[in-house]
Parts: sequence; C-alpha cells; structure tokens
Amino acid sequence: MIAKINIYRALKTIFSKILISLTLTFAVGELFAQDTGVRMVASGRNAERIISEQKLQDQVEYLTDTLFNGRATGTRGASEAAFWISRRFDSAGLMRIGGSRSQTFKAGNLTGHNIIGFMPGKRSGLKEMYTIVTAHYDSFGIIDGKFFPGADSNASGVVALTSLADMFARMKQLDRIYGKNVIFVAMDAREKDSAGAEAFWNALKAGRFKDPVNGETITPAKVHTVVVLDILGGTSAPIHRGRKDYLIMLSDGQYSYDLRRANEGKGLGLDLGFDYYGSKGFTEMFHSKVGDQRVFSRNGAMCVVFTSGITMRTNKTDDVAWTINYEIFKKRIFLIFHWMTKIL
Repeated sequence: MIAKINIYRALKTIFSKILISLTLTFAVGELFAQDTGVRMVASGRNAERIISEQKLQDQVEYLTDTLFNGRATGTRGASEAAFWISRRFDSAGLMRIGGSRSQTFKAGNLTGHNIIGFMPGKRSGLKEMYTIVTAHYDSFGIIDGKFFPGADSNASGVVALTSLADMFARMKQLDRIYGKNVIFVAMDAREKDSAGAEAFWNALKAGRFKDPVNGETITPAKVHTVVVLDILGGTSAPIHRGRKDYLIMLSDGQYSYDLRRANEGKGLGLDLGFDYYGSKGFTEMFHSKVGDQRVFSRNGAMCVVFTSGITMRTNKTDDVAWTINYEIFKKRIFLIFHWMTKIL
C-alpha cells in the first residue's frame, strides 16, 4: 500500500513539473511574440483569410444599391462608386501615380474617371515590368425609368479587383514582395465604347504615367500582362452540365498551365475552360473584339480575360446581387490570386 502511495506521489510530482514547464513555455512564447512582433507566415492561405463570402456579398450589394443608380458614366452614382473604389485602394495601401488616384477623361460629352492604384514589386535595378489588373465599374444606370443594377456585370469584377488588392496588400504586410509591379485600374465608360480603357492606354503611350517609386516613365513596352476581370459571379452558364464551379480564362493559349497548376496545387478544383464554350469565333470575339480587352489586344498587349460568361441576366434589370453564387465567386478570386503569384 505504501509503495502504491509513493508511486502516486512520484507521478503527481512529475505531472506537476510538466504542467509548470508547459505553462512557462507558453508564457515565454507569448511574451516573445509580443516583444519581437513575430509575423505570420507569408502564405497565400493567410491572404485568403481576409476574404469571406459575406464580405463579398456585402460589397456587391452595396455597389448595386440605388445609391449608385446603376453607375452609368457621368452620373453621380458613378462618382460615388469611384470614391468607394478609391477608398478601398487607399485602405490597401496602394500608391498614387502622379499624386492622383483618378484619371479624368471625356466619353463624348460625359466625364469619366479611371481609378488607379500602384503596388511596387522588387526593385532589382533591372528593367521594371508592370502587370495591369482591371475591371470596369460602370453599368447602364437608369434607362426609361428602369434600374440596371449591374451586379454580375460588373460589380463582381470590381469586388474581385479590390479583393485582389487587399490580398496582395496582406502579402506585403507579411514581407512577401513579387518580382513585377502591379497597377490596379477600375475602368469607367466600358459601356461608352470602352472610352476609359482607350484613355488609359493612350495616356500610357503618351508617357503620362510615371513610376511613383523611381519616377521613370511607364511605357507599353514595360507592360508584361493585362488581366481583365469581367463578369465573375454567375453560375448559370457552366462549361459542362452540372458543374457550377467553373471559370473561363481567355489568353491566346498562354498561361493555361499556370492556372491549372494553381487550381490543383491549392485544392480549389474549379472546372476550367480556355475557350468560349468551344467556339473559335466567340472566343475571338470575346477576347479581342468586345469589352475593354479589345483595346489592350488591339495594341499588342498580352491580355488575359477571366469571366464566368454572359448569361440571360447580363445587362438586364434582373442582374441583381442575390443571383451571384458567393461561395464559387470566392474560389474564383482565390484562383486568380494564386495564378497571379505565379506570373509576377
């Protein structure tokens, strides 16, 4: 009996020492983290954590509210949307080009505004290269008393744009800097013959944009890739029957390997398409003859378009926020982000 009591006491002493040791270890670790400012690992998963389905839904609903009246170019609603995007770029820490967040231009007798944010890459001293990521924020507004909210076309693209800016800002906070500079542009006047994209590219050709870090002129020759985000939240036009979790990438066949690798490597499992529903003619039309992408393609830029396809609601009055599948929308944003990390 005495032997059992002694064994019990010995075990109790050992467990007590272990508990004290663990407590001290955790306490010291916590103090160390506080004193030294230990950072999270610079993993893309940490960038994903700042994006949620609810946040995406809230933002699309906000942009499609009657406050913006459909965001038609030249209207107060479009100006309100531009201010919102500008604030989002500010919160992501994006730099201004030429001290300004906005590029003002004329679209016929209307005034449009492109909103621009700059995220520097590694400054290697070699020739700087730039990747442009863009989505148009204008829609049709109110026509004959009918309200066109433009949820999928293209509030979804705008929310994807600002979400990507936030994700790359998070990576920058974690000391992950990529090889190329990224210029985020929310384009106006897509529905006015892509006047915003034309104004942006013409200014680029004229040498009006200066790198805010080194002051050098950003020219078309320094543009590595233009990424266009246009209609990204719908699921009613799947590539294959029964697969709502899909994404279409149009890029003249380039970058498909990188997208597949990111899709598989990050376990997203989206159904990927690299043409417009198997039609060569529609692929060519969508990639280089309609939308803002035609401006970039026509001028010889390497242009990549991400889309979930035109649907029966596109540019209609029932293109509303609740029609977007936010779970799949989030996955698409994640895949585009991980793909971009491979090409930057």
